[in-house]
Order: sequence, then structure tokens, then C-alpha cells
Amino acid sequence: MKFLHTSDWHLGRQFHNVSLLDDQVVVLNQIVDYIKQNPVDALVVAGDIYDRSVPPTAAIEVMNRFVNQVCGELNLPIILIPGNHDGAQRLGFGSGRMKSAGLHILSDFEQMLTPVVIESEIGPVAFYGMPYSDPEQVRHHFKQSVSTHDEAHQLLTEQICQQFQPSHKNVLISHCFVDGAIESDSERPLSIGGSDRVSHEHFTSFDYVALGHLHQPQKKGEEYIRYSGSLMKYSFSEQHQRKGMTLVELDESGFKQSTHIDLTAPHEMRILEGEMEELLSAGQTDPKFDDYLLVRLLDKHAILNPMDKLRAVYPNVLHLEKPGMLVGVEQQMAKAKLARSEMDMFRDFYLEAQDSALSDEQESALSGIIKQLTKQ
Repeated sequence: MKFLHTSDWHLGRQFHNVSLLDDQVVVLNQIVDYIKQNPVDALVVAGDIYDRSVPPTAAIEVMNRFVNQVCGELNLPIILIPGNHDGAQRLGFGSGRMKSAGLHILSDFEQMLTPVVIESEIGPVAFYGMPYSDPEQVRHHFKQSVSTHDEAHQLLTEQICQQFQPSHKNVLISHCFVDGAIESDSERPLSIGGSDRVSHEHFTSFDYVALGHLHQPQKKGEEYIRYSGSLMKYSFSEQHQRKGMTLVELDESGFKQSTHIDLTAPHEMRILEGEMEELLSAGQTDPKFDDYLLVRLLDKHAILNPMDKLRAVYPNVLHLEKPGMLVGVEQQMAKAKLARSEMDMFRDFYLEAQDSALSDEQESALSGIIKQLTKQ
């Protein structure tokens, strides 16, 4: 039995005021193409379908087209849960009617206890979806004393395990932060003070655990407890991560193996470091010149309109840092240092603006002006 595990699509996300929806469409099309060429039994999405609880219309249209392709044209069931970015009730609207079309949205506790059972060559496989829930929601629904995400997940998994059938293989879909896993800058914290951490030991009764929330593909605790990672890169901290989805294989004994399937967005997120002239020269031959970039300028002198210069060769520079300007500079500078740096800064500015150095007469005049302005 084979199925695809993916999560954290964040459809409709913006990054530094740039919409990522067109890139997301390209990556979703790669999932569709893979399914066409490699038959699987189901597609599992472990939460954060959208980036906001009230997603933009364009993002809903993208999701609608994807579902029509996968469930309608390819006749493949999709099983999904809401994540902390999704509005569970909105996402679950009409879910009862959608089951017959192959779209299974498990968005509340009642649906959590009724698995989606798929018949396969190894027998029935039961998919249990645990929608993202704060401890307060779990405490209110089950009338149990829980105060942390760990206690809530312990209770929820106990409730699910009571539904197990001897003939079934069991898959859990959950959106949570497993303790000790690696996080990224683009993930919204579930809580503060560490109370959002969940022990992987609650999940060991399952044959596979499809996790969402953390954006880096990884396993935690056991080979069969895994994060697929996000659909694409959503922060510069993820520049070296391999984005994709996970192909999961089960056999008569349970978990057999998992394989990472690469997905590639049209624009990568990269960090470039160097001096201005070096970066401008490299940009002339960079085959990925249109990636989304954070640039760290290492020049120690002031540069006029650095963003405009960089965007002439790298049109998608989204953020600029200037650590080179801070080399050797104390946070609390003495007045003598400050006065001296004013002359240096104006020399750099004049050279950038006029493409020539200050004359002796200009330096003398400027020195007199600075002394008058800084006179106590």
C-alpha cells in the first residue's frame, strides 16, 4: 500500500509583500504529475492548507482546481486535516457531502474517531485525522483536565486507539510540534513557554504518523513518525532544506519504508553575501538570478541606492542587510569617533553621487561645517 504525505501548503501566503501563489500552483502541478505517473492509494495533507483562517479567493480557487484534478480526474482520495493556520469550521464546511467525491476533511473530534478506511493489497488501512486543537478545546469537549498540548495529544491518541480494529493497519494524521524536532523561522508558534511540545511516544501504536506544522522534512523518535515538510520554502532560514513530499509504503507487517520526493518551486529563497561589485558581477551570469534573495552587503563604506543597484541584476532582492557597515563599531560610540565618521561618510556619499573624490578645498569647507554643527 502506497500513499503520499504532504503538509503546510500555506496557500495564499505572501513573503515580504510578494505573493507566492503562482509558485505554489507550479509545485501543486508537480504533485499532480507525480500521481499521474506513479499510482498511489491516497494523498494525505497534514494541515495548514491555507495561510490564513479566512483565505483569499484566489487561494480557494487554486485548491478547488487541485481537488477537481486529483479527486475528479485521477479518482484519488484526499485525506486532510486543518492546521493552526486554517479555520477548522470553514475548511470542514460540506465535508459530509464531499466524502462521496473522494475528499475527506477531518475537522472535528467526531470525525477524528471515524477513520477513512481504504482497501488495499495488504488489507484495510484506517486513516485517523487529528485536527489541530488547543488544549482548551480538548478540555472543553472531553471534560478532562488537560493544560498542555502534550496532555491533549495523549488524551486524543488514547481516544483514537480505542477505535482500532484487529484487521486494520492504522495511520495517524496530526498537526503538532513533536518535542526535539527542528523548527524554522516561518512557523507560527502554537504557544509560549514550551507548552506546545508533544512527546512522540504517544504515537508509537500507529503504523505511520503523518505530521504537519514543522517545515523541515524529518523523522522524530521512530522511522514511521515523520514530518513531510512544507510545500516550498517560506523563509530564508529554509534555504538549504530539500522541499518535497513523502512516499509512504506499508506492507502486511506495517511500516515498510518512506521516500522523499523532491518538489521544486520556480523561485528559491537564498542568502547572498559579498561586496557590491562582487555581487553585481556574479549576477550577470547567475542562472537563478530571479530567486527571492536576502543580500548581506559586506562593504565597509556607504553606498548610494544599494537596492536599486542590486535589483538591476537580481530583480527579486527582498531584504538587504549591511553588516559590513558595523565592523569595528561599538554600540556606544565616543563623540570623537562620531565626528570623524561623519567626514568619512560624506566622502563615500560624494564619491558615489559624483563619481569623483572631494577636492582639498571641499574637504576643508566640509570640515569647517561639521565643526560648527557639532560645537557645544
